[in-house]
Amino acid sequence: DILVDGKVCDCDIVVTCQVGDPVPLQVKLTNRSKHSVGPFALTMMPYQDYQNGVHNYDLQDAITFVGSNTFHIDTVKPTKDSVYFGALLFLYTGDFYLNIKFHEDNCSRELPLSWLCLPSVHIRATEPVA
Repeated sequence: DILVDGKVCDCDIVVTCQVGDPVPLQVKLTNRSKHSVGPFALTMMPYQDYQNGVHNYDLQDAITFVGSNTFHIDTVKPTKDSVYFGALLFLYTGDFYLNIKFHEDNCSRELPLSWLCLPSVHIRATEPVA
């Protein structure tokens, strides 16, 4: 589950926020399997989609994270949750997207890391209301 500014998000919803206001993010990983899973790394990467096949990930002048954009998740037991909190601060108006990826964080494996990518979250930063 992904919450942006307290609202549940999916790929069909555009969340609107104001430039200059921190936007709270919450990502909850629920283990629905019969076995413990982990360790994982959770990474959140903002980008702009130019609608021509180009994604701009070089946004350090437009967006900043309050806190970290990467979290370590040890183990999630069956039927349990692991919740991570962060915040984004938009410095300019525009339409932005947030890639959220989980990947195995176990360096003792000989196989390549496997990734689980959630649908991108669409966030529209607007001018503050006067």
